[in-house]
Amino acid sequence: MKSFIYDDSTIAFVTAAAQTCLLIEKCNEYERDEWREQILRLLPVLYLRTRLVAKEEFLSDEEPQRFVTEEDYNYALIGIRELLGTDDAFLDVFVDQGIYTDEVQTAYISETLADIYQELKDLAAAFQTGQETVMHDAVVVCREAFDAHWGQKLLAAMRALHAISDNTYQ
Repeated sequence: MKSFIYDDSTIAFVTAAAQTCLLIEKCNEYERDEWREQILRLLPVLYLRTRLVAKEEFLSDEEPQRFVTEEDYNYALIGIRELLGTDDAFLDVFVDQGIYTDEVQTAYISETLADIYQELKDLAAAFQTGQETVMHDAVVVCREAFDAHWGQKLLAAMRALHAISDNTYQ
C-alpha cells in the first residue's frame, strides 16, 4: 500500500499548491487581466484537489515547522495588491465559526491570497525537505487549515476575482 504522501490525491494537491504559489510569486510578470484569468482557472483546481486529500493524523508530536517568513508573506501581499490596484478591495460577509452574520466588511484579495499562500508555501517547503514525516504532517496541517479557514478564503477570493473579471478568455 502506498504511503499517504505518495497517494495520487496528495501528489495532485501538492502540485496544485506549488502551482498556486508560483503564480502568486510571479504575479509581477503578468498583466493584470492575464494573471486574474490564470488564478481564476487555478483556484477551483486547488479547492477540489484539497477536498480530495484524505484526513490523516499527525505522525510527529512536534509542532510542524513553518517556513514562510514575514518578508515572503509581504512579497506576495504587495505583489498582488500592486497588480490589482483598485480592484483589490471587496465586500465580504463576516463568518465566525461557520455562522454567517449581517456584518459586512471590506476585505482584500491580496490579503486573502497571501494568507492562502502562506499555508501552501509552508506545505511546498516541507516537501522540499524530502523528510517523509515532515511532509506527511505538513499535508495534515494544510488540510486542517483548509477546513478551518483558508477554504472559505479561497472561495471569497474566487468570488471577488470573478466579480471583477472582464470575461475575456485567452
